[in-house]
Amino acid sequence: MADTQKERVLNLLKAKGILRLKDFLAEEIDQETLARLVRDGQVVRPSRGLYQLADAPIDASQALAEAAALVPKGVICLISALQFHQITLQMPSAVWMAIERTAWKPKIGYPSIRFVRFSGWAMTEGVQRHSIQSRHVPITDPARTIVDCFRYRNKIGIDVAMEGLREGIRQRKCTSDQLWHYAKKARVWTIMRPYVETEVAHVS
Repeated sequence: MADTQKERVLNLLKAKGILRLKDFLAEEIDQETLARLVRDGQVVRPSRGLYQLADAPIDASQALAEAAALVPKGVICLISALQFHQITLQMPSAVWMAIERTAWKPKIGYPSIRFVRFSGWAMTEGVQRHSIQSRHVPITDPARTIVDCFRYRNKIGIDVAMEGLREGIRQRKCTSDQLWHYAKKARVWTIMRPYVETEVAHVS
C-alpha cells in the first residue's frame, strides 16, 4: 500500500507540478507517505502545505504558481503581471496578488505575497488563465495590468506604470482602445490619457 501511495504521489506531482496537502488528502493519500518522501529527499516543501518534486525545473514564474496554489481565488496583478508579460525590467521582491475586498488575507511565509484589494468587475474582467507548471494561474492581461498600475501609482510608483505603458504599446501587447476601456471603468482615464497619446504618437 505504501509503495502504491508513493507512486501515486510522484505521478501526481509529475503531472501537476505543485500540489497542496488537501489535494493529496482528496486522493486518499496519507500524510505519512508525504512525510516519508520529504525525508527521503524525493519531494520538497517550498512552503507550508505545498509539495513538489525535488528535481522539478525552476523558472521565474515558479513563485506565481506557488502563490496561486496557496491562494486559489487570488489574481496575479500589478508588477508581477507586468513582469510575466515582459513589459517591465522590475524584479518584484514579492508576488503582487489581488483578493476580494472582503476576503480574509492569508498569512503566508513563502513565497512573499503583497496583497491588494479588488472588488466587483476588477476580480474577473481582463483576467486570463496561464498554465505555469501545470497549474492554471489567473493573471491580469497587459492592458488591464497597465491600467491597474496607474490606479495604484501611489503604491508602486508612477515610473513603473509609465514603463509598463511604454513597453506595452511598443511591443504591441495592448491597444489604446483596450487601455481606454479599462481606464474608464477604473476611473483613471483622465490621468492616463496624455501618457497614452504620447506613447501612441511615438510608435505611429
